[in-house]
Amino acid sequence: MLYKPVVALVILSWNGQKFLEQFLPSVVRLKYQPLDIYVADNASTDNSIEFLQKNYPAIKIISIKTNEGFAKGYNIALKEVVADYYFLVNQDVELTENCLEPLIELMESDVNIAACQPKILAYHDKHLFEHAGAAGGYIDKLGYVFCRGRIFESLENDTLQYQSSDEIFWASGAAFFVRTDLFKRFKCFDSDFFAHMEEVDLCWRFKRAGYKIMYVPESTVYHVGGGSLPKDSPHKIYLNFRNNLFMQFKNYESHELIWKIPVRILLDNVAFIKALLQRKWPEAFAIFRADWHFFLSLPLQFKKRYDNWRLYHKVRINSSRVRQKGYYSGSVVWQHFIRKKKKFTDL
Repeated sequence: MLYKPVVALVILSWNGQKFLEQFLPSVVRLKYQPLDIYVADNASTDNSIEFLQKNYPAIKIISIKTNEGFAKGYNIALKEVVADYYFLVNQDVELTENCLEPLIELMESDVNIAACQPKILAYHDKHLFEHAGAAGGYIDKLGYVFCRGRIFESLENDTLQYQSSDEIFWASGAAFFVRTDLFKRFKCFDSDFFAHMEEVDLCWRFKRAGYKIMYVPESTVYHVGGGSLPKDSPHKIYLNFRNNLFMQFKNYESHELIWKIPVRILLDNVAFIKALLQRKWPEAFAIFRADWHFFLSLPLQFKKRYDNWRLYHKVRINSSRVRQKGYYSGSVVWQHFIRKKKKFTDL
């Protein structure tokens, strides 16, 4: 590689001093150059900034005035970062020493790859795939997201069953490697998402315009998970249900929108009733609130659909790759909850 691209590794941190103390040593051990390391602080109220200034003076700090969440927080921070590639890493991720080189090598091999992700294993059980990304993100015909190595809450052991570098539907925001120019050309993350599924939405936009999203098994990271919001947090449930509807409404073709959104809302109601029967009141209220927020935002969602349509016609390089690799034409809900399929390879 004659020209070595500039990589900016950016960690968006919110009250994450304990994670910075734990995982920054793995970041500064990276040998690739030229590499710039940033911590974008999302208005933390702990001593994150003081810790960084004292212990890691070479790391550049971007201070954000209020907690803007994952999507808008990164959008604000990345305006100040100049690089060929962004490597966006969660604050609760441990990197392996040579994780960067395979990602860069793959991206440099094909200009039609917009983004990629490493293999993501669980920090507390390093033989197990991690919920957020595992061996690459997929989506089913009703917009439910899952991964190679993880279907809903069922996680697989890593037995090297996913060792091929394959095209996927979405790359995980826990360790998201993306071309800087495309990130900006596609209008960055949707700030209205706040957190969760903004990377799936962005990858969907990339694929509609003909770009590829890839999984790179030669690169591995370890993710704690739930570093900002616990898995069973009602707010996290609310964001996941609401943002999934936002994402589908923006990205479906018109003939899909007519029937898939009503079916998805029907299934959301099934989840709502199930939560009620289990007396999970905060979860039920979170689902109810998510769907109503979606309905109230419909005028804005129509505008976003129109803006997306204009963008695709302006920047697309090829026909859509949405129905190609990473898309499951069946229902993962049916396969998992009715037919009891636990593994990706069983689908």
